Amino acid sequence: MTTTASSIQVTADPGSALVITEREVAAPRDLVFRAFTEPELLRQWLGPRRLTTRVEAFEARHGGVYHYVQTDTDGTEYGFRGVFHGDPSPDHWVQTFEFLGAPGHVSLDTLELVDRGARTLVRTSTAFASVEARDGMLASGMTGGMEEGYQRLEELMARLAG
Repeated sequence: MTTTASSIQVTADPGSALVITEREVAAPRDLVFRAFTEPELLRQWLGPRRLTTRVEAFEARHGGVYHYVQTDTDGTEYGFRGVFHGDPSPDHWVQTFEFLGAPGHVSLDTLELVDRGARTLVRTSTAFASVEARDGMLASGMTGGMEEGYQRLEELMARLAG
């Protein structure tokens, strides 16, 4: 499978606490959905290359929780957790998201996987508690980390399809 380079598109309108991202992935929707819902696949692509991911819990169902820890090359750990609202599907997925390094700053994420045949558009919408919280997340390198994760996802999709 040949992958075509793509990059993440981020929309963060002034005065809004919302961030919308879109990134096309060179893989069919069902395979991309598996990569988002199977812990063994998720840990292989989530986040920047300098981090390794350990999935502590992942219950992709209404009321289910997730918790993963990413470890930097120096051993520093970064934890994340949340709760699924409704049963995740390729058409609609809702979850809370909390970085454990900033407890109490919870965002609400939605995910949609748009079928484009051999490709899939991954669309996310993240609602933050405030514009300041949104701007802080954007300033933290969120976009670069997401893009690097999507590049790793593309590589995983090519390995699974090949």
